[in-house]
Amino acid sequence: MPAAHHSIRRRTVALALAVPALLVACSPDPPADPAPPPTVAPRPAGPDAARDELAALAAAAQDRHLIARYTLRVDGVADRLIVFTSANDGSWRMDVPGGALGGTRDIALAANADGLFQCGLPSATRPEPASCVRLGERDDTLPRRLDPRVQHPFTDWLDVLTDRRAPLAVSPAMVLPEATGSCYSVETTAASINPPLDVGIYCFDADGTPTAVRAAFGTLTLSAPPEPAPGTVQLPGPVFEGEPLGMEAPSVEPAAPDGLDATDAATEPTGADERAGTL
Repeated sequence: MPAAHHSIRRRTVALALAVPALLVACSPDPPADPAPPPTVAPRPAGPDAARDELAALAAAAQDRHLIARYTLRVDGVADRLIVFTSANDGSWRMDVPGGALGGTRDIALAANADGLFQCGLPSATRPEPASCVRLGERDDTLPRRLDPRVQHPFTDWLDVLTDRRAPLAVSPAMVLPEATGSCYSVETTAASINPPLDVGIYCFDADGTPTAVRAAFGTLTLSAPPEPAPGTVQLPGPVFEGEPLGMEAPSVEPAAPDGLDATDAATEPTGADERAGTL
């Protein structure tokens, strides 16, 4: 084969190898690998965004039907297990150990189509059967003397958290110890003798389950996974006419001296009385 043909072939091969290299050198940098999607949605920025998110979670909580157990912690008092039931028909019940008479009586509050009820529950120190009294219509407001307040974050305070007209200031907060989900600090922006809710920290899971509340009554923390809701709540005992149990501890009668009952002790004259009678 003539030498010219070998030369042309060598130049053709060299050109074929050089063109891709030139194209690579002139092309822009290859795109970087796409960033992985975030595993957690970013929290909203600003008070308006925080309030919108809290309102959405509170609305989900209103539609959440479950049986949930919470630990109630109050300074100076042993921890108590609170059980809240939200039934599929909209009725609800909350069992509150030590919820009346200064912590000496266990009670349940319940609301159904027939009204709002307070029920005394049996305990180790009071084994008598449960009995209930009707307090009023299911949406009536309890007077302070009858109100343990721990039921509000699961009932009427959810209405306040979803109401954009309510005088509230909401901001993101650190998650409370042993809680999950998202937490929000809630303050009232209008002075009132009866504010619409207690200021504090409110925490919810993404599905609307309340996981923790820190308010004036103490701290509630979800202690176990929620259980499926019943069709309706049952009152723990029959309904009787009578007075409900108040929050205050019962007054203690002064001890009578030996040989006297309380009535005699109250009427027994003292030395000062006897002297006054001789004047």
